[in-house]
Amino acid sequence: MNLLVFDDNEKLNEAGANIIVSLVQTNPRAVLGLATGGTPVGIYEQVVRNYKQGLVSFRNAVSYNLDEYVGLPEDHPESYHTYMRQHLFDHIDLPWANAHLPNGNAADPDAECAAYDEMIERSGQIDLQLLGIGHNGHIGFNEPDTDLVRGTHVVTLAEETLKANARYFDSIDDVPKRAITMGIGSILKAKTILLVIRGADKAEIAKRALTGPITTDVPASLLQTHPRLTVLLDRAAARLLP
Repeated sequence: MNLLVFDDNEKLNEAGANIIVSLVQTNPRAVLGLATGGTPVGIYEQVVRNYKQGLVSFRNAVSYNLDEYVGLPEDHPESYHTYMRQHLFDHIDLPWANAHLPNGNAADPDAECAAYDEMIERSGQIDLQLLGIGHNGHIGFNEPDTDLVRGTHVVTLAEETLKANARYFDSIDDVPKRAITMGIGSILKAKTILLVIRGADKAEIAKRALTGPITTDVPASLLQTHPRLTVLLDRAAARLLP
């Protein structure tokens, strides 16, 4: 595990973006696993800045997002399709045909999950998987449970996750109750994983995920088993780490 702590969030964003940009510079056909939420916004801003400076092109890259809400129209302001367009895809030259997100409106969600896994397999191994972490230790939308699903699947979101995501909606009642998410097995297949953790409110779960026992009660703790894990934290998130 490569653990990097930053006093300045701007430097954390630059470090995260540099990892992504350097990969695509070295391997223009890189397969990227992408995340949403508040955590990667600043990193995406830096990636866009690098692109606009002519330092990198994504025209031959491929991306797969971790998840999408079930039943939310793709053009809804809080869908992850909209998020990715606003924060990244509309500002770089990644062809839309190469940018993949689960279809949360599929008539047969189970078939959609199987098709998504097949697409990832056809693209080859994900070169870099970007992750955030939930307050309960979820990665993607893989919630704490006695058993974790290996492949892409439909999940019922935990109450804690609904409360955390309610800030993006008019009320908690508007937050979709289900999502399609890559499974833990899909995530762990990535060649390299980049986990980003910000804020004092994530300090406790950062400690449990990175230094505690490996358990399905904290899905992110399974990242400890990955041979190439890089973790970027701000000082507040790292305050309980040894």
